[in-house]
Amino acid sequence: MNISNNTILITGGSAGIGFEIAQQLSAQGNQVIITGRNAERLQTAVAKLKNATAIVSDISSADDVSKLVTELNEKFPQLNIVINNAGYAASPYQLLPGVATFEQAAAEIQTNYLAVLRLNEWLLPLLNKQPQAAIVNVSSIVAFAPSINIPGYSISKAALHAYSRVLRITLKNTPVRVFELMPPLVNTEFSKEIGGEKGIPASQVAAELLEGLKNDVYEIHVGNTAGMYQLYLSSPENALQALNSNE
Repeated sequence: MNISNNTILITGGSAGIGFEIAQQLSAQGNQVIITGRNAERLQTAVAKLKNATAIVSDISSADDVSKLVTELNEKFPQLNIVINNAGYAASPYQLLPGVATFEQAAAEIQTNYLAVLRLNEWLLPLLNKQPQAAIVNVSSIVAFAPSINIPGYSISKAALHAYSRVLRITLKNTPVRVFELMPPLVNTEFSKEIGGEKGIPASQVAAELLEGLKNDVYEIHVGNTAGMYQLYLSSPENALQALNSNE
């Protein structure tokens, strides 16, 4: 995949992994469009980027996504890469008796899986018009081995992983390639409640994404995810125990 001269949408692009991806891709000569719910944060982010546009949009809102897709078709008809980075994690909780879990899990499934499916569905006609296009779904190491402290998030990322695999096969005879970026724990504000300060820098995740895109690595296992994947292949139970060993 060519990693320059593209027009790229990055959801959740104002901070963390999304912003680092935007920085590195804009530096490669791409036109970057970042979205997020916070207008002030978006404007601060876009001011630090080259050849970038900010659009306020909540991917969990059907109305917002409809407006976003209309604007992209009108103003960026050359859009050829979509990076589904926006995500949501409730405060840590466990599936214990007496713990209210439904609302948290529903919000996580809605943002991390269903909203991604909807945005991809609505943008596929535009992507399919391009000579070369790509969808990048950002999942997680917990798609292989779920965490007992973030169960809804883990399950939503497992759903996104399965969806990415199905979509990749489905679109194999189209111009649209499907990538999945699978980071481990990353040191961002997003992961602060689950010990994010112990994680890898977001810049490393972005760099490994660019390398994976360039070399057509469709499932990009960042950092410790590579080792966890190999452990999962040999023993899913051992992988589960390893990820939860410090919980």
